[in-house]
Amino acid sequence: MNDPNLDFTIKRLGSCHASSPMEGGRFTGDDERILYHSSPAEVRRHFEEGKEPPTLELAGPRERLFFDPGAIACGIVTCGGLCPGINDVIRAVTLSLHHHYGVKRVYGFRYGYEGLVKRLGHPPLHLTPASVSQIGELGGTILASSRGPQEPAEMVDYLAELGVGILFAIGGDGTLKGAGKIAAEAARRGHHLSVIGIPKTIDNDISFVQKTFGFETAVAEAHRAIYAAHTEATGARNGIGLVKLMGRDSGFIAAYASLIDSQVNYCLVPEVPFTLAGFLRSLEERLARRGHAVVVVAEGAGQELLAATAERDASGNVKLGDIGTWLRDAIKGHFNGRGMECNLKYIDPSYIIRSQPANPHDSALCLLLGQNAVHAGMSGRTNMVVGLWNHQITHVPIPLATRQRKKIDPDGWLWSSVLASTGQPREMQGIGKTLESHD
Repeated sequence: MNDPNLDFTIKRLGSCHASSPMEGGRFTGDDERILYHSSPAEVRRHFEEGKEPPTLELAGPRERLFFDPGAIACGIVTCGGLCPGINDVIRAVTLSLHHHYGVKRVYGFRYGYEGLVKRLGHPPLHLTPASVSQIGELGGTILASSRGPQEPAEMVDYLAELGVGILFAIGGDGTLKGAGKIAAEAARRGHHLSVIGIPKTIDNDISFVQKTFGFETAVAEAHRAIYAAHTEATGARNGIGLVKLMGRDSGFIAAYASLIDSQVNYCLVPEVPFTLAGFLRSLEERLARRGHAVVVVAEGAGQELLAATAERDASGNVKLGDIGTWLRDAIKGHFNGRGMECNLKYIDPSYIIRSQPANPHDSALCLLLGQNAVHAGMSGRTNMVVGLWNHQITHVPIPLATRQRKKIDPDGWLWSSVLASTGQPREMQGIGKTLESHD
């Protein structure tokens, strides 16, 4: 993402005329920004070319507000798959609206964007400090969720009827694109609606966001499955533990889980193609040398090896083939065909992982994202997401955040670290020598 023409300009609904009721804290100035590039060489290159280096707007409470907090209602919606921390974000947004700004009406729209369509009959919940006080202890979302698009016009109609001035959309790529369409429809009408996205993706694949909430919890829970796979693999002759983890387009969970304690011998991710023949030859060599192996595969890995499908889910995503069960059967078939003993245990903890409550670190991130989403909305910003960049909370335009998926760089430091930890070959396109494993 070294695009020198990055535009991080955040849209505003208009001038801010109301004074913030917040007291005792530090206000963030509209001119406070953070460099996009962390590399001094990249920053120097921009100056040498006579260009300003790209910067992101810093999040935080503003001294002047666009909205009168006592005159508006706010709404929260959660869409897409479950992820640790959603309830923490709902809680943070609700408490900030009530305690920081005195907003009295906070609607929780149920079943995703369906809840924003009046005719579908999902009356919103009225969220209060009391109703959200304990929800951080729960997995999932108290608002429930759904996939699939709804008509922006119908959603804006209902939001206007309820007097909603700020909509907080908690979701991933599809949800954020939908939020952008809602913001565009409101702008077309000249209707003052702030749409603030809070990126929710367990795969950590949102562009220009360093880390999304729930990711650390997912990696920690994935390690529990890997530990079980390693225990099973070392407890049998030619034991193989195969673990399938989340990661449609980006293998960050699989990669980071593989780095925890060097128990993983093969990490297969969507960003790095492999052939079945190359992988099986390397696996056979590994078993001959060490007698066991642990394989972690992201759900989007190796899709080119499976039968192609044109089917799509309600969110418009191509339905993936099940690489986990396919690889399980291929491994068993290979060793059976060669008359070699193979004791394989297959573990798919995906739904267990995504339904967990957030761990403390993710909960803290949820709080920061929720509070700063409220600050952004009250100041009249719109069509944007709050995110983490270089360890600071920032504002990112939705079109930038959704223009492409964030992925592992096969030539970057993360993948090099995975290769060093697992000992797997850099390429498994054919027959290659297996590197010495650490385990």
